[in-house]
Amino acid sequence: MRLSTVILPTRRWHEGGRDAWLRAERLGFHAAYTYDHLSWRVPFRDGPWFGAIPTLTAAATATARMRLGTLVTSPNFRHPVTLAKELISLDDISGGRFTLGIGAGGNGFDATALGQEPWTPRERADRLAEFVPLLDRLLTEESVTHRGAFYSAGEAHNVPGCVQRPRLPFAVAATGPRGMRLAARHGQAWVTTGDPKLYESGTPEESYEALRGQLEKLGKACAEAGRDGEPDKILLTGFTPDRPLESFDAFVDFAGRHFSLGFTEIVIHAPIADSMFAADEKVFERIATEALAQLR
Repeated sequence: MRLSTVILPTRRWHEGGRDAWLRAERLGFHAAYTYDHLSWRVPFRDGPWFGAIPTLTAAATATARMRLGTLVTSPNFRHPVTLAKELISLDDISGGRFTLGIGAGGNGFDATALGQEPWTPRERADRLAEFVPLLDRLLTEESVTHRGAFYSAGEAHNVPGCVQRPRLPFAVAATGPRGMRLAARHGQAWVTTGDPKLYESGTPEESYEALRGQLEKLGKACAEAGRDGEPDKILLTGFTPDRPLESFDAFVDFAGRHFSLGFTEIVIHAPIADSMFAADEKVFERIATEALAQLR
């Protein structure tokens, strides 16, 4: 059982940003992640929002033990060749503490920030299906040439490669069959936020059953891929009908049920006032320091 957090990149580094990452490590979180977006939904859309890779690089130099990562990076504005170079550098600076969360992305603000028309769900899935295997190669081979439907690489050199071998771990966010197959083939972990259709109108019990169904689909995809064992299973909270940060007891109950379901890591958002992630700071800190002991 692991407990991690998400720190949104909304504060200047020297005006609270650095302190947030130091606090996460002090509280004992397994990992601290951030979103990899150019901007995000209201109320963050028109406020400060910093880049994920520079933020994580700064966090890598400020922290010493905690793992770091994205939840999640997508092809919406990334290219595998340039991303691979940045990831190898970040993995090196962090001393091999980086995990890449990766998914197909959505149709929000990132989808048109480069001036393109938003891709359909099928187009996003098509791109991810090429993006992930190519990125895998770029992070494990010294030189890669590739000509694909969406991405190309011409003798892209990535020496010395990752500190973590054979490469830094992928945490693949997926709920559909194609994404599940990618997670089974390339993921050291799988990520879900639950069933988005249940967020506003569903019940915690319905969400729990939906997650059970997703886990069953992941297991089937792993079996079909001939995989020996399954990836770690990460639940990013904040997008289900549950309210796990409402109280310490509410979180312990939530975490116990979902760890028993098969999840190996639960991720909670660092509180942000006047947002969907508003929560009591004292409850958050108590969860970080005491909750896992209640579950063992």
